Amino acid sequence: MPTLRTAAQICDHGFAPRDQLPALEAVAARYAVALPPALAERIDRTDPHDPIARQFVPDVAELDRRPEELSDPIGDDAHSPVEGIVHRYPDRVLLKLTHVCAVYCRFCFRREIVGPGKPNALSPAALARALDYIRVHSEIWEVVLTGGDPLVLSVRRLRAVMKELAAIDHVKVVRIHTRVPIADPARITPDLVRALKIKGKATYVAVHVNHARELTAQARAACARMADAGIPLLAQSVLLAGINDTPQALVDLMRALVECRIKPYYLHHGDLAPGTSHLRTGIAAGQDLMRQLRGRLSGLCQPAYVLDIPGGHGKSPIGPNYIERGTPNGGENFVVEDFNGRRHQYPPL
Repeated sequence: MPTLRTAAQICDHGFAPRDQLPALEAVAARYAVALPPALAERIDRTDPHDPIARQFVPDVAELDRRPEELSDPIGDDAHSPVEGIVHRYPDRVLLKLTHVCAVYCRFCFRREIVGPGKPNALSPAALARALDYIRVHSEIWEVVLTGGDPLVLSVRRLRAVMKELAAIDHVKVVRIHTRVPIADPARITPDLVRALKIKGKATYVAVHVNHARELTAQARAACARMADAGIPLLAQSVLLAGINDTPQALVDLMRALVECRIKPYYLHHGDLAPGTSHLRTGIAAGQDLMRQLRGRLSGLCQPAYVLDIPGGHGKSPIGPNYIERGTPNGGENFVVEDFNGRRHQYPPL
């Protein structure tokens, strides 16, 4: 099966009812569609609530745009001094190399700027200006390669970008955000892995995974090729209604990640991207889920539950709170809650 890129192909292969084709064509006209075979194979066509399909198969609910939803929900544009750069935090920047992905998530916060009909990649001139920006800003300690998905680029181009970053002395860490090990695991070749490692810098790869079933044998092998080469792996996940918003789904996901030598990093609250309200949970529900994981799941498996504040104000942790002052006068007495919900004085009385 090739990658499915149209609503008609989605229906032809049985991933959506044929009578929904006109509405799904309207969805596909607005938001990019790509369902690669590695993920299509994981979908149970007999399950109308399949968590893999819910992430990647277009849904007529995407035509419902709510008033609070935003084209740029995390405010990248407000912090983009030159094309391809987002400099929101003092010591790090995003370098958006491409607007193409191996798969298009139905909840993507950049869904208005990725996919066919959008600029595919930074032009050579734009990339040069972006790299010049990094060179002249000595406070930049970390560069995050994102997009789109940087690992859809050729090995030659990735190697060239990594070589440019290796030559910038004040850049010490390069982090790569990607879905490719899940969506197209065969693309993670030994040659590509070698291109990601550069002398004198620490390379991290953050893999986007939302459900344990995405971690197929092929995906696990792709991640192992990077881990075996000494590249630390992190995971970013999004809390999604009907996909991973139960304690068991999160336990299965986080344990599977750690078993693959991937450290859960962030669990993102769903962004206010257009047409995604059917996939968003409430914050209180997310906090309750995190509370149920605490103490019942190894600390290795605990991500930070975070919200990207709309308007470009950055991420804030929004997990449950376990401590409060025990006295109102600002003293050093606290009440701390344990993982069973019992409350304790600290220091003990």
